[in-house]
Amino acid sequence: MQLKSLTHISIMSVIISICAWLTIPAAVPFTMQTFGVFFALLFLGGKKGTVSIIIYLLLGALGLPVFSGFSGGLGHIFGATGGYMLGFLLTGLLYMLFEKLFGKSLKFAVLSLVSGLFVCYAFGTVWFSIYKDNMGLLPAFWLCVAPFIIPDLLKLALAVIVAEKIKKAPV
Repeated sequence: MQLKSLTHISIMSVIISICAWLTIPAAVPFTMQTFGVFFALLFLGGKKGTVSIIIYLLLGALGLPVFSGFSGGLGHIFGATGGYMLGFLLTGLLYMLFEKLFGKSLKFAVLSLVSGLFVCYAFGTVWFSIYKDNMGLLPAFWLCVAPFIIPDLLKLALAVIVAEKIKKAPV
């Protein structure tokens, strides 16, 4: 990879981290993390955006305080909300698949991110339910997904606007 690509990937990993720090505490914290993931994928594309997500997760796994609440460590990845964090990686992989199948149009990018968000919700909710002594999917959905649907869709819209503006900006 070129130095410019490596720099962009690194910056996006940092942006995801900063977005994770912007937190409103709850059972599953409200953060801007999903904005960071959406923005990384929209700005860098599937492959590089997914690499930035992987780096973010690896930094957190190594104990750097990149997760919500300035936390890090494997305990967070394998904890109650770890399925949602790993769901970000699934979102990136799905984005890559959509790019490969449908090209890089904005319409399919948004469709892939909405689909990726659904996959992230599903994976994270099953994970949370199992972690919380098989709490049940419906209670886990109401606790961990329902309050986030509209905010996450707004973050997606904001990521589209910001990414498109930055892509069009003169370098």
